[in-house]
Amino acid sequence: MTAVDTGTVATTRSSRAATWLRKNLFATWLDSVLTLVFGAVGLYVAFRFLRFVFVNARWSIIEVNLKLLLIGRWPAVHLLRVAVAVSALALWGGLIAGLISARQAKRGTSSIVGMSPVERMLDLGRRFGLMIATILLLLALTDTGGPWVFAVAAVAAGFLGRLIGGRLGKLTMPVAVSRLGLLLMAAAPFVLYFYLVDAVPLGEWEGFFFNLTAAAAGIILSFPLGVLLALGRRSKLRLVQWLSITYIEAVRGSPLYVLLLLANVSLEFFVPASMAPSKVIRAVVTFTLFTAAYLAEIVRGGLQSVPRGQEEAAKSLGLTPFKQTSLIILPQALRNVIPAQIGQFISLFKDTTLAGLALGILDLLQGAQAITQQEAFRGQGLIIETL
Repeated sequence: MTAVDTGTVATTRSSRAATWLRKNLFATWLDSVLTLVFGAVGLYVAFRFLRFVFVNARWSIIEVNLKLLLIGRWPAVHLLRVAVAVSALALWGGLIAGLISARQAKRGTSSIVGMSPVERMLDLGRRFGLMIATILLLLALTDTGGPWVFAVAAVAAGFLGRLIGGRLGKLTMPVAVSRLGLLLMAAAPFVLYFYLVDAVPLGEWEGFFFNLTAAAAGIILSFPLGVLLALGRRSKLRLVQWLSITYIEAVRGSPLYVLLLLANVSLEFFVPASMAPSKVIRAVVTFTLFTAAYLAEIVRGGLQSVPRGQEEAAKSLGLTPFKQTSLIILPQALRNVIPAQIGQFISLFKDTTLAGLALGILDLLQGAQAITQQEAFRGQGLIIETL
């Protein structure tokens, strides 16, 4: 490209930027005033925030208690198991991403087709930039090289899984082999769970590790239950229909915090203390039952969004009611409500902090409040740094 061409491209980009600014920020005099006022406020807030982070904040409380905040009182001798489990999950996630990408490429629906390497990197940054920034911030607060090695291993495992999944997705395999592979992939999280529980009992999982695993378990367990409840509510069998409606409305009408309190206090009135499950299991079961009721309504909305002609077409092909639902109706319904499902799962992840308040579990929030009461940091007003 010559110097003239480079200048032309730069001029075109400047013209586009000016047009965008004029259209979106300075279209009218009112837009211009609002842009200037809120722009100034935004710059001031950003200045105060950056000044706090890099000048005024005292991060020693986080550096000392980083392990407590992330994994609670997990024994140091078993930290390697956490690193192995997270790396294995990264490999598993990369494998799934590679298979999905290869499948989309076969169908011609891949969003990265035609992207340059730079555009792909920008796309990854847009999707995972906040997560990457958070991980780098946590690594910056460490004082040993172990966490850096662990992070590099997890990233390498994810890229390796993505590469392997992309290669496997391009191959044509027998149906039996494909089903066996899917079964092994579905079993991987459960194998890792037993691998971790073998070292540290589930009742001792604390910190952010508890928030993350409780949310993941609630999502995995509540999804099939929510789908069954949604189908039960639409069932033509009156008993099944009314049982589903009663459960959904009763649970959705109860605050989650109250259900967690009941799981903590009332359970031992009916079950001997020696036989009662740990508080972590109580929290996961409560999250599962609560989220399933909301998912049932989301899935029911998805079922209602499927045109009736789809069901009639399935009947005309001679499909059984089970095949009509599982092959035609349900896949379309679940696809239509993906945004609502993701929103409910995000809400579940945030609600895991309620378990710390109601059940006395040392989750991330409870740990953040507890470390401010340590003798070295008591009365210093460091709650903002911990939050």
